Amino acid sequence: MFSFAELKGRLIVSCQALPDEPLYGAPIMGRMALAAKEGGAAAIRAQGTADIRAIRELAGLPVFGLIKRSYADSDIYITPTSGEVRELIAAGCEVIALDMTDRVRPQGERTEDLVALIHAAGRAVLADISTYEEGLEAAGIGADAVATTMSGYTPYSPQTDGPDIALVKRLAAALPVPVFAEGRIRTGEEVKAVMQAGAFAPIIGSAITRPQCIAASFARALAPESSRSVRADHDGRTG
Repeated sequence: MFSFAELKGRLIVSCQALPDEPLYGAPIMGRMALAAKEGGAAAIRAQGTADIRAIRELAGLPVFGLIKRSYADSDIYITPTSGEVRELIAAGCEVIALDMTDRVRPQGERTEDLVALIHAAGRAVLADISTYEEGLEAAGIGADAVATTMSGYTPYSPQTDGPDIALVKRLAAALPVPVFAEGRIRTGEEVKAVMQAGAFAPIIGSAITRPQCIAASFARALAPESSRSVRADHDGRTG
């Protein structure tokens, strides 16, 4: 099984684009991941099997894989069922990211069964959670690492503008598994803050790999009253 040890204190970059975004497409994401590698990324977080295969071929870095898929009977959409898990196993990613928030999975599936399926294939589980209690529960049922990805994207979690540093700090102090800081990290100072809070490593997406968001931040500085809103994160419900 993949060891997270080589990623401690190093940058993980999320390279994702959805169908309605300008950079959508596996060849583009593959080259985006290669650029991230040249900039110092030690691993890539990626969505969809086509992107994952392109990134593995071009960048040759470990991949935290996920599939975003909506089901009518659940709000969970990051690797929601065993079907997505099997697709990710076939795609070859070393780590599979699961939404492990305290919400009902589609089709009545159990998170414990998905964790067991991933481990049986020799892959590691990254739990995307939104609260301290969810982080404890995820580690308790076998997650190999925890990420604060969903903080701010469940209605019961803190709605912060920047990274949830308090959550990182509490989880890092309580858990024996790596705690990755993810979500709304936009500056070097915020990277330093989450690392000082005890993060194992940061996972950064929009601030690096979504040029429409980067451009919008400068446009807002010039004309804040007229600048249009651009989605800020890869893994929030609208991103």
